[in-house]
Amino acid sequence: MILVISRIMDIVAESIDKMWPMLTIFLVIIATVRIAAIKSNNERLVFYKEFGSLLFIIYVFLLYELLTRTELNSVSGYNLVPFTEIFRYKIGSESFYFNVIGNIALFIPFGYFISTYIKPNRILPILIVSVISSATVEFVQFMIGRSFDVDDILLNAVGSIIGFLFYVSLNAIKKYLPGIFGKDIIYNLICFLILIAMIVFLLNRMGVPLS
Repeated sequence: MILVISRIMDIVAESIDKMWPMLTIFLVIIATVRIAAIKSNNERLVFYKEFGSLLFIIYVFLLYELLTRTELNSVSGYNLVPFTEIFRYKIGSESFYFNVIGNIALFIPFGYFISTYIKPNRILPILIVSVISSATVEFVQFMIGRSFDVDDILLNAVGSIIGFLFYVSLNAIKKYLPGIFGKDIIYNLICFLILIAMIVFLLNRMGVPLS
């Protein structure tokens, strides 16, 4: 399990190494345009909400890179029979963690992010969006010579549901927290610290000396 997690972290780091030029340009442009729009329209800047939107963009880019990596998606063809591939992997094996647990874990942030945007009262909107998004990914994979697997769609949907439940749980917990945790400044500070950590990590991956 530890070796699998280590391999996954290596894959994520390699994806960031590959994508940082595009991500840097894209995010700077998006952030600049958004700040200019807020200024021009006299909107109130809520840092943690804007930062959350940028995180979602980063996540989608990384999701695309991870789901279309050749070494992770080398099999071509299609599977339209539910649970065929899921039950093919031995529980606890590396393939099980990558193809079953991995497909669930990849879409947990997706379920959470779209829940914060849609703010649904029930799970159906999240399920519909996640199925459409996952099916689109599978279709694109098939068209570029990879595989279309209905099991991946099911697993991605499970991940999105977990993300939705995480969103619901956090909202429920907030009701019992001290009043200060309902103020924007707390979330702004947390996101600012995360932003600093992300910048330090990115500069390190770019080979920029920090000392």
